[in-house]
Amino acid sequence: MRLLKPALAALAIAMSTPALAQVPRAPDGKPDLNGAWSNASLTPLARDPKQTSLVVTEAEATKIAKGTALAGIAADDPEFSNAGYSDPNKGAPEKGGDDFGLKGYDKFWVAPGEKLAIVKGEYRTSNIVEPANGQLPFKDPVGQAKRAMEGFRVYMTGNAPYEGPEEPTLSERCLIGFGQTGGPGMLSVLYNNNYQFVQTPTHMMILVEMAHDARIVPIFKTAEEARKGHKPAAIKPWLGDTVGWWDGDTLVVVTTQIRPQLSPPGMPAFDQQRRVTERFSLIAPDEISYDYVLEDSALLAEPMRVQYALRRTDHAMFESACHEGNYSIGGMMLGARLTENVGKAN
Repeated sequence: MRLLKPALAALAIAMSTPALAQVPRAPDGKPDLNGAWSNASLTPLARDPKQTSLVVTEAEATKIAKGTALAGIAADDPEFSNAGYSDPNKGAPEKGGDDFGLKGYDKFWVAPGEKLAIVKGEYRTSNIVEPANGQLPFKDPVGQAKRAMEGFRVYMTGNAPYEGPEEPTLSERCLIGFGQTGGPGMLSVLYNNNYQFVQTPTHMMILVEMAHDARIVPIFKTAEEARKGHKPAAIKPWLGDTVGWWDGDTLVVVTTQIRPQLSPPGMPAFDQQRRVTERFSLIAPDEISYDYVLEDSALLAEPMRVQYALRRTDHAMFESACHEGNYSIGGMMLGARLTENVGKAN
């Protein structure tokens, strides 16, 4: 009996041990995050104010997904299909129509996912989990949201008075992906939601399919060493200065020195003390629990926490050939110069 009790205790511990012990591991014993992953889903960053629950049933999730708008058009709209916008006999869109320019994307290109995000077995209605209401914790909720929407409208309709090559947004200039796909704090968008992880004992490289962003994260032995490993303030990579370390089986990644230019159109510049802390936990062979906390005292009344799952995919990583065949910036510059030549205001 004395021998049986320890055996039963050991069995109970083994049965209660998370599946993390069964995940693939790298030669150094750390969870192996190598491979291609996707965060595609129809779950938005912020929750619909009419939706009070973070977690919904499968039936509710299916109903929400069916009515989700993609590029401003309902997902079940028959117009939004290859038979709609790709129809060569359909004719030109209405002159002067304000559709944010997004109707140039048909279902061949748009691939945001087909259902709400499933996180640890739960269907989620927002990626934001804190604050509990699932909303962006703006300091000035009405004013900041209004400015953000106006900035987005100007950006998408191309009505901004761009007069020089450095005035358009970074994504329009193909310097980084739009919609914060590369992070820090990686979000999904209309398409190109795949990521390639390349892990070594000393570094993690995350290649973002959208606009070929590559995050190079040096991995230190301890959190203290990582904090001392930040680059000098004069060096400001587009996606910020990132360092990482392993906290048990979780890769912790902290990014500082995030460029103010990454602020969304119409919004005030980021706080210079802005910080993003990401956590990557391999909870199953094909699932990474991804969690990040955003701190920005200039924009947010409190830290914001986002959570979703990265799922392993066998889809190929495609090059985002952003510049090829892109004549828009040249056209804008030409238009600005012609306007100047005739002495008219832009």
